[in-house]
Amino acid sequence: MNVAEFLKPDTWFTAHAGPRYVQLRHRLEEAINMGILPPNSSLPPEREIAEITDLSRVTVRKAIHELVKTGMVEQRQGSGSFVRAPVARVEQSLSHLTSFTEDMKSRGLETTSRWLERGVFLPSPEEMMMLGLPSGSSVARIYRLREAGDQPMALERASLPLDILPNPVEVTVSLYDVLERSGNRPVRAAQKISAVNLTPEDAALLGVAEGAAGLSIQRISYLESGRVVEVTKSVYRGDAYDFVAELRLSD
Repeated sequence: MNVAEFLKPDTWFTAHAGPRYVQLRHRLEEAINMGILPPNSSLPPEREIAEITDLSRVTVRKAIHELVKTGMVEQRQGSGSFVRAPVARVEQSLSHLTSFTEDMKSRGLETTSRWLERGVFLPSPEEMMMLGLPSGSSVARIYRLREAGDQPMALERASLPLDILPNPVEVTVSLYDVLERSGNRPVRAAQKISAVNLTPEDAALLGVAEGAAGLSIQRISYLESGRVVEVTKSVYRGDAYDFVAELRLSD
């Protein structure tokens, strides 16, 4: 059955069964779940859906907007609306201090990075305070889009003292591999995780709808000596990541 036949209103629309856009949304969801609209396929144009269903374009637009909000459909500027491919969820343990690359490798996923910023900069007041930098210092800063299994997963921004990471360009894959080679890999960290709605800029980079759920993670990492070695601020896709922790009953 093709999409046009599936959307004919005589098979699903009932005048007194609730708002029209809700009924249409459910019908489109069925088309997606049944594979009539497979992943990455385009939805018919609003005008065409309106003609098939005998509904207004306003109603059609509202139904599609609801699907965008749930993450089933994405709208690409100038191209139309497309069925989103299912996202494989990833669990990350909070019990061990590991890098993104190590986490993904343990799951058999190859990682790639899209560099957004990498170099030596004048530190912000916040970086000076959190890293304990003296006046006149510079800071190594790396900011990248992390991808695994060919899908964007997280935005990661890390700041480090320059004596810990003298050459940020040396980081090509794993920051922790570079730090380990120099004897500066952190041994413990404190993390704060918050739920956020993604900004338009972050959502575009992560390939999700504006305002979609995300996880904001701030991490401060320490050397054995207690020195702060890294401050990281990351934003993860809420539809692709679960953070889990093992809890034990204290004696």
